[in-house]
Amino acid sequence: MNARERVLAAVAGKPVDRTPAGFWLHFTEDKQNGEAAVQAHLDYFEKTGTDIMKIMTENLVPHDVPIKTASDWKSIKPFTRNSKFITDQVEIIKRILDKVHDQGIVLATIHGIVASAWHARGGPAGYETGSSFLAEHLRENPEAVSYGYQVIAEAVALLTEESLKAGVDGIYYAALGGESYLFNDEEFERYIKPCDLRILEAAKKVPAFNILHVCKDRLNLGRYTDYPCEVVNWGVYEQNPSLEEGKKLFPGKVLLGGLDDRAGVLVDGPKEAIEQEVYSVLDRMGTTGFLLGADCTLPTEIPYAHIRTAVEATGKYASR
Repeated sequence: MNARERVLAAVAGKPVDRTPAGFWLHFTEDKQNGEAAVQAHLDYFEKTGTDIMKIMTENLVPHDVPIKTASDWKSIKPFTRNSKFITDQVEIIKRILDKVHDQGIVLATIHGIVASAWHARGGPAGYETGSSFLAEHLRENPEAVSYGYQVIAEAVALLTEESLKAGVDGIYYAALGGESYLFNDEEFERYIKPCDLRILEAAKKVPAFNILHVCKDRLNLGRYTDYPCEVVNWGVYEQNPSLEEGKKLFPGKVLLGGLDDRAGVLVDGPKEAIEQEVYSVLDRMGTTGFLLGADCTLPTEIPYAHIRTAVEATGKYASR
């Protein structure tokens, strides 16, 4: 099997020659845009051998309007398909696809509504310590914040559509807002979920499949059980349900994960320990309808050899 056949078979629940693997990371800031981003991805794919090639999206919804008060969300202006953050990202996607599309499955990273709202507020930094800002604004002025979220959702839907037109096989939808300590169930259902689903609606006619990644800790995964996707991933090392519990929450879905992203053997090595950890995960999860991966993005500085060891360990496991 080649990588494409392997991944598609696994997602369809069919037998595979070895369990496919997918790992990703953020590149250094000087490799996040233009030709440098293209080359960074190509180098990463070649050196790690990952079966799923995920294109990172560092062209974020811009923070053109200062968001200081809850009413400021009403000032966010609609975007178009020609907005720079969309065209710049699509250009990166096209140039990567020109080189690797015949080698495997390529997915575009699409940031969900909460992540994109955070970006529109002022860039990507500080979410872990400042995300309560989003809930506070929503409670203070739900009409203004809801308007802003809907404008942002339409922009991200446009990016999704343009990414698919460029030729990716699907999307990796990075959802935030499921943390039990941020939005309550009613707020999530009324304001967050409709925007998530609007974006995912734009990705429904994909050539292959979509991955739903639910980010952060203390998640209420039950909020996502009816989201349209074929594969689900979340941080099992982040005070969240285990993979085994997730199988019950998402019946019929393929799960991606098994390894810690920020600590442990994949990050620290050595090779033998990485292999044994992969074997342990596959012993638990089986080799049908499962994709090996990590909780989230790996450290930027991780040795690529560690990732390749994990990928190749699935082959060693299959031949034991």
